[in-house]
Amino acid sequence: MTDMDQPLRSCKKIVHLDLKGAPPRIGYLTELIQLFADLGANGLLIEYEDMFPYEGELKVLQSTTQPPYSREEIVSIQNAASSRGLEIIPLVQTFGHLEFVLKHKVFRELREVDYCLGTLNPHRDAGLRLVQEMLQQVMKLHPKSTSLHIGADEVFMLGHGDESKHWLDIPGRSIHQLFLSHVIKVAKGVQKSAPNLNLIMWDDMLRSMTPGTIKESGLVGLVQPMLWDYSPTLDVESTVMLMERYKSVGMSQQWAASSFKGSTTVHTCVTSTQRHLDNHLQWLKVASSLSAGIELQGIALTGWQRYDHLSSLCELMPVGLPSLASCLQTLLHGRFTEEAQKKVVETLGTVDVEDTERLSSRTSSSFAGAKLAELIVKLMSLLESAELRHFQDNMFVRGWFTPYHRQKKTVSPLIAQQIETQAKIILDAVESQVRELRREMRLLYSDSTVQEWVDQYVTPAVEPLQILLRDIETVLNEMGLYTESIS
Repeated sequence: MTDMDQPLRSCKKIVHLDLKGAPPRIGYLTELIQLFADLGANGLLIEYEDMFPYEGELKVLQSTTQPPYSREEIVSIQNAASSRGLEIIPLVQTFGHLEFVLKHKVFRELREVDYCLGTLNPHRDAGLRLVQEMLQQVMKLHPKSTSLHIGADEVFMLGHGDESKHWLDIPGRSIHQLFLSHVIKVAKGVQKSAPNLNLIMWDDMLRSMTPGTIKESGLVGLVQPMLWDYSPTLDVESTVMLMERYKSVGMSQQWAASSFKGSTTVHTCVTSTQRHLDNHLQWLKVASSLSAGIELQGIALTGWQRYDHLSSLCELMPVGLPSLASCLQTLLHGRFTEEAQKKVVETLGTVDVEDTERLSSRTSSSFAGAKLAELIVKLMSLLESAELRHFQDNMFVRGWFTPYHRQKKTVSPLIAQQIETQAKIILDAVESQVRELRREMRLLYSDSTVQEWVDQYVTPAVEPLQILLRDIETVLNEMGLYTESIS
């Protein structure tokens, strides 16, 4: 082990909890916090979104698909974390990704442009008051937190609103300045009521700015940038240069953000440990290449549950745990050593969630959610099988039950029944696995999450077969040959 491995090994390792999708039941969340601590984490970055029990005029922000966490539950999350020495950093979006706020009619006029639900109009005092009230309510329930993340990533369509266009008409003004002025107002508002609170923001909107633009804005000293890059082929040299650039304007205290799940595709369902391990190995290279003046505060291991409030669910937490464990241990050891692998296998039984044999053959007590992880991997394997996905391409369907045959309602009954039998075997196998998966998922997640997951991942895969069966029934009925009703 060299000293070069030290920057990320010794700094904070913060696990991100994205609660805007599939928020775990409180009992499971408490178990997860214990597991994160066992695996080497020492903090949580919690993005509540609509699962926070907002009050007063903000009560409308509360989730309606399932009840938000109660105030008592928010306290119990903090107690569970502090009992294991984990600090909590709340994350509250204050500019972009405000879909959960701006989708409501009552806040519609605060959108930068009407058709973009994510971005706040930075010219309205009511918009600033709204985010400040959100921040205050969240921090009031987190009195022991010493840091707060104010988001500010991906502020799409900024500058496209009428008020912004008018503001930008004045010579010398830019979208960069528009962005910075709002972030500074938010930061100063927090500083006024909580002068000792450490503020963090995502860095992507700063990346294309010149050092001069950042320096002259007054941002330096107010917030610390958190640089995010979730790619397994992260460009080490460019990332180091970016961090050195931030340092050159006086932002020497910086954070990194990697990913352990939820960053492969918007609809990925099973986490690849190797992909996320590679991302962390790249971040270790970045950390060991930094000049002495950069004070790396910590790394947030993000685990996105949705790309944004309106997108589908990514991998559920149980499926991402072997990846998280492997990534945390890699950060602790400087690389994925034998010792690191041993720790992961001892705790979870496997480093790869797709190794269902090891997942299901554990003799010691299994990790929280292992059974669900195993069921998801097995079901996805069936849903993605060639037999199901390409059922419409099989010889009998393409030869004897084409759209032409269905339209003319003249088919070979013998072959139609053969197609029906094959389709039913596949659908019965899926249905059997889905029943078991629903039972297991309900123990950890709300009924609405279970239904959403099934609707997103199972329904599109089986629907073509169900339609095919209905068409067979219709055609055979027309031919006076159908007796059995198809469920």
